[in-house]
Amino acid sequence: MAGFPIYNQTAQGQHVWAMLDTAVHPKPVPFSLSELTALYVSVGMARVSEDAVFCNELKALLHKISTLLPPESVAYLQRLQQTFHVGARPHKPYGRFKEILQQLNEAAVNKRTVEMVYFTMSRGQATRRRVDPYKIWFFDGSFYLAAHCHLRGEVRLFAVDRIREMRQTAESFQIPADFCMEDFMGPSFGVFRGERQKVRLWFAADAAGYIREKTWHPSQKVVQNDDGSLIFEAEVAGTEEIKFWILSWGSRVRVMEPESLKRQIAAEAAAVVKGYGNQGGVK
Repeated sequence: MAGFPIYNQTAQGQHVWAMLDTAVHPKPVPFSLSELTALYVSVGMARVSEDAVFCNELKALLHKISTLLPPESVAYLQRLQQTFHVGARPHKPYGRFKEILQQLNEAAVNKRTVEMVYFTMSRGQATRRRVDPYKIWFFDGSFYLAAHCHLRGEVRLFAVDRIREMRQTAESFQIPADFCMEDFMGPSFGVFRGERQKVRLWFAADAAGYIREKTWHPSQKVVQNDDGSLIFEAEVAGTEEIKFWILSWGSRVRVMEPESLKRQIAAEAAAVVKGYGNQGGVK
């Protein structure tokens, strides 16, 4: 009753007290050192800013687990803290959206429709709409909501940080049995979605190694040329995001197809030259 793990029993006609076996032989911690390392690394990856969403919760979880560890494991994690570092990338301040994320997650779990005011960046205006939250998706440092939009009558992707107001309704919904997040976003090069198009790009030899070492898109095919250059092929849903990726490689890439993308890149390059020319930097 006082909280001590003891009990009484009769032994050889006498009452005696004994400790519970669990107190004498404590159960081993149900985590391997590699699993604890993975948890610590995830804390570092979440800590992109001081107000990072879920970062404090992860740190609190790691602290609770560390109180159960033997001294040598705690010492190992402390050494890991001194030698492992995750660099911060450009990120959004999600601390102020933590409540909205929690409300969205609760609505998604309970299958409740939400009403929200959403700001559309391309149109520069906010609209009130009702959506059925299917999935919360974290991609490239941003949180997105995949939801069926009652206004548009289709599943759309919404940036969580552009939700101005939100409330959960009493209306329930069911996610279609054939909905799959991987299939929904699979063809996209990022978060934008559009008509599928085959893209063929030529990369110079000094960029080829960087292209080969990563998987940029699930459908990509890479063909090495004899001169060290390579051909990159992929079938993407819309070319808006891959256009900016292409521009980031500068003169080391050329668009082979489609023609529409080739014209877009040429127009962007001409605009860049014109902009520098107006400043006297390029004649």
